[in-house]
Amino acid sequence: MDKLADISKTTAVKAKPASSKGDRIFDIVNITLLSIVVLVCLVPFIHILAISLSSARPIMSGEVSLFPVEWTVEAYVKVFSDMSMIRSLGFTVMLTVIFTILCMAMTIAAGYPLSKSNLKGRGFFMVLIIITMFFSGGIIPEYILVRNLHLLDTMWALILPGLISPFYLIIMISFFRNIPESLEEAAEIDGSSHFYTLWRIILPLSLPVIATLSLFYAVGRWNGFMDTLMYINSPELYPLQLKLYQLIQNNMASELMRNEVVGSAQMMPESLKAASVIFATLPILIVYPWLQRYFVSGVMLGAVKG
Repeated sequence: MDKLADISKTTAVKAKPASSKGDRIFDIVNITLLSIVVLVCLVPFIHILAISLSSARPIMSGEVSLFPVEWTVEAYVKVFSDMSMIRSLGFTVMLTVIFTILCMAMTIAAGYPLSKSNLKGRGFFMVLIIITMFFSGGIIPEYILVRNLHLLDTMWALILPGLISPFYLIIMISFFRNIPESLEEAAEIDGSSHFYTLWRIILPLSLPVIATLSLFYAVGRWNGFMDTLMYINSPELYPLQLKLYQLIQNNMASELMRNEVVGSAQMMPESLKAASVIFATLPILIVYPWLQRYFVSGVMLGAVKG
């Protein structure tokens, strides 16, 4: 038995292909390039974080780079004490959750029947969907449509116009087409309806693509800005991105400091702006790692077939 074990180990070692010099060079180049890309993405964020944790003097003198100088959390205290920011955060979370749920419901409802090759008119519907990826009515016609539907200055103006993304719908259709048809045929033999088959068989197998597209929809809505700028006027409906825009453009930092005693050490508006940027970015950064493992499996499995 010992000899057989030694022979099997020797065979396994010999069977393992040795990496060539070219492969090692390729790996080194890839790691180097990816490291540079990561640094390019992280450095601005780290710089903003350092500014938000620095006091006024080093910010004014330009001493802050990648590390905070004269640590202080006063900017975050001001941001979290501003009830309008907290209200915008709560509204943005609610808006993102409702938008993501409705978008996924519509994408699944449209993607499942369009994944069936025997659906009558499937080619016509696919052409209509693909056309919208290259052509649109424009901003002004879209604004007129939203106004005529009496959606201006309502939450639904930020939800209904973007319920389905054609690109994400195509990914969902491709994923559904990769699921073996034998599973659905077996369910039909057992008397299962299309809705029951979708709910109990297809959706549990589609968790990777559902999680991936849900995060894509959520990030898109969380970072949405132009539609809120066009459609929303009421301050109680301001999402975080619009609130952040007003803070930066209109110098709303003075409103946060209006209760400061004259002559006391005041805070630089830049530190408040930086703290607001971190405040608006952290929630989505916290959610991202939990769904990151679904990205490759969800997108790649849905892209095997076109």
